[in-house]
Amino acid sequence: MRKVHLLLIAVLFSSAMAYGQQAVITLHGDESKYSINKNIYGHFAEHLGHCIYDGIYIGDTNKLIPNTEGVRNDVIAALKKLKVPVIRWPGGCFADTYHWKDGVGPKKDRPAMVNKWWGGVTEDNSFGTHDFLNMCERVGADPYLTCNVGSGTVQDVSQWIEYVNFAGKSPMSDWRRANGRDKPWQVKYFGVGNEAWGCGGSMTPEYYANEYRKYATFMTDYTNGGLYRIASGANADDYHWTEVLMRDIPHDMLEGIALHYYSIIDWGGKGPAVNFTREQYFTILKNALRMEELVTRHSTVMDKYDPEKKVGLVVDEWGGWYDVEPGTNPAFLFQQNTMRDAMIAGVTLNIFNNHCDRVRMANLAQMVNVLQAVILTDKEKIILTPTYHVMEMYNVHQGAEQIPVTVSNINYVQGKDTLPAISASASKDKNGVTHLSLVNIDPDKTNMVVVRFSGTVYRKVSGRILASSSVQDHNSFDDPDKVKPVSFAGAELRDNVLQVKLPPASVVVLALN
Repeated sequence: MRKVHLLLIAVLFSSAMAYGQQAVITLHGDESKYSINKNIYGHFAEHLGHCIYDGIYIGDTNKLIPNTEGVRNDVIAALKKLKVPVIRWPGGCFADTYHWKDGVGPKKDRPAMVNKWWGGVTEDNSFGTHDFLNMCERVGADPYLTCNVGSGTVQDVSQWIEYVNFAGKSPMSDWRRANGRDKPWQVKYFGVGNEAWGCGGSMTPEYYANEYRKYATFMTDYTNGGLYRIASGANADDYHWTEVLMRDIPHDMLEGIALHYYSIIDWGGKGPAVNFTREQYFTILKNALRMEELVTRHSTVMDKYDPEKKVGLVVDEWGGWYDVEPGTNPAFLFQQNTMRDAMIAGVTLNIFNNHCDRVRMANLAQMVNVLQAVILTDKEKIILTPTYHVMEMYNVHQGAEQIPVTVSNINYVQGKDTLPAISASASKDKNGVTHLSLVNIDPDKTNMVVVRFSGTVYRKVSGRILASSSVQDHNSFDDPDKVKPVSFAGAELRDNVLQVKLPPASVVVLALN
């Protein structure tokens, strides 16, 4: 039997040689230890540009676009299909200038504020705590509230938690009832500030660790289910920041530490979102793949102080960042979303899946109309981006048992530089179905992948693919379905060896029974 198995692999290799390269992936189904937290597939909605206003929220007097309490019904339906598990709000940099009490009560009585971070626009606070938390309920997502540490107070945060979570009689719960909500929302996830090293206060890690301890002390768990408090974590490769927080904050006060990282070409010149060059494509993918190094090294620091992995790594801002679309407000960060972004999403989510022992949550930046958005809107129109389709294809991994994978990779070559061409992750769901997600980042070559299995025998394979004729391809309001998933016929399973033909710049998710 072993000879037949090896002969089959040889035949598949021979077939693959027609395409010049092949990768070998092994799924170690007998070595599973961890579940993939569904919150890895989380999202982020900040008061920035047209993410909230005109994107999610159009006002409850709008009669032209179907809505529920001012939130677009088409956006809610799209997010439900995506199975969005958690949404972070209200920022971002905006969070540390946001005072939640200005966003509750009758809308006509809410004071206006200036958004100093994103364009200096004046907003009327018509989308506030009730609006966001009620939207999360309709979507079926857990809310993740980022608290104002930069310009707020401990009392503000303590009272916000009382307002949203306390079921008994108190000044804040009575105010909540007066504003139309009897039962508390039972919010679990709270961020203690945002980017404390930068727009959240320009703090040192030592100073922030003390501030965190002070705030966390007064964050009362009225739910008795356990609050999940997330510290403002490092910027990219600032491993010292993570070290100080893990060292100086008692772990019974800390459930998660954040990490922010964006895939960019250069902060001084990010390049176009659509008409990018091959060199720019390569650089962005190189930077996206750097997430592997960042997650690994931050996890190593955390392991030093927390070998039992009780504290989660929360990558609550990630994605591609480019120059804004021509003619749009530079402060609104509106960019198109191409097959390049599908590549970023696919490889990044594979990295998170493969590190689910430490990564407990991640939040794509941002949900609608900003940066690597899954949804774009224009008045009554809505389009789903290539990133949306990747996250929808990948939602089969949510809550599933992670299957370790090893990859003997092949190269994607650009000039004298190379990157690993194939990215993969795998899991087994509650029904016993194994899902394998594969990405071929090479924009020019079809690559062959041979998949072997350890500990499991499969007899059937099916799947879907997201691909297009060019990495610049994207969905527009004139052509909203140019890029969308279709059935995949490029996988063949024989004698428990799988051969997959991955087209250039493609994302494939397979189901194995």
